[in-house]
Formats: sequence, C-alpha cells, structure tokens
Amino acid sequence: MEQLKILIVEDNPAHFRILQYVFQKNQINANVFHAKDGQEALNMLMEESKNHSVPKPNLILLDLNLPKRDGREVLKIIKEDNNLKDIPVVIVSTSDRDEDITYAKNYGAVAYISKSIGFENFNQQLSQITKYAKL
Repeated sequence: MEQLKILIVEDNPAHFRILQYVFQKNQINANVFHAKDGQEALNMLMEESKNHSVPKPNLILLDLNLPKRDGREVLKIIKEDNNLKDIPVVIVSTSDRDEDITYAKNYGAVAYISKSIGFENFNQQLSQITKYAKL
C-alpha cells in the first residue's frame, strides 16, 4: 500500500508527540507533515494546490483550538476551496462541546475524535483513521 500523506494541524507539542506515538504503536505507515497553527496549515495547503512538487495530503488531522486561525475557520476554508474540499478532515480536539461536534459535521469533517476520552479510547479511535484517507 502506498504511504499515506497526513497533515497534522496541532499547536501543542505534547499532543503532536502523542499522535506520533499512536501512529507508531498502530503501525500506521504515514509521511506526516506538521503545521503548528491554522494559518501555517492553510499556507501549506494552498502551496500544495499550486505547487505540485509538494504532495497533497490523503488526510488532515485538525485541532479546533489553534493560534492565528482556529480549526473551525480552517475547516470552513478547506471545504469551500475546490482544490482542497475532497481531502478528508478528521477533527482531533479536547473540546467535547456539542456545538463544536455539530459544526465539524456540518462543514464536512469525516470524523470527530475527542482527546479527553482516555488514552485507550483515543488510541483505538486513532488506529482506525486510515479508513478515512483518500487514496
């Protein structure tokens, strides 16, 4: 199987390391790109759609609470852009608020994974994310 290209948009270094650990633990074969805020993610994605030497991700893991541009705004921009809207987006957030989950679904997120569900549940849900990737 071809190696997945996954863009992780996460400002918390500890959360990013946990995601990397879960990928290794579950043997998820992925080339991971990292954006530390919403604006950096959009810059990377817009560059990818213009410059074909930068690979378009098969999947985006997006935190909601980000500096510069928050994940809600990033999700909305991705899903309204013709070059980006077909990239599956999984929200990975500490927020369990119903309005955040509803917003994510309304704007086309394929899944919503809460960081606050305990490591075993988090690990179990993340181990399944490759099913959302667009190959």
